Amino acid sequence: MIAGVGTDMVEISRIRKACERQSFLERVYTEEERRQAGDNYSRLAGSFAVKEAVSKVFGTGFRSFSPCDIEVLRDEKGKPYVRLYGGADECFRSMGMIRIEVSITNTKEYAMAFAVGERAETKI
Repeated sequence: MIAGVGTDMVEISRIRKACERQSFLERVYTEEERRQAGDNYSRLAGSFAVKEAVSKVFGTGFRSFSPCDIEVLRDEKGKPYVRLYGGADECFRSMGMIRIEVSITNTKEYAMAFAVGERAETKI
């Protein structure tokens, strides 16, 4: 059963400019996200869009947690997935979710992400 959906789109150039500040990188991305992305600003923009989309799945934005509480990684085939920490994990659990699926698409100028939160089917 779908518990929430979210989407977000960002300009890659804006993320590139923001990433010039070390404070932004450390506030928004985990160490592992920064390691996986390297200097790939398109990937960093996609991860940022996922973080925003997941916050919309919860219906909260970043009110009760920080962007680093949503870690966006890629598996060996490049499929994105999230790990949740702190307040984001608390939102996930309080909503009875069992999974969040994410998808990212990029153009030369934009990165867009879509997220779907699922909870177990309930019998009536």
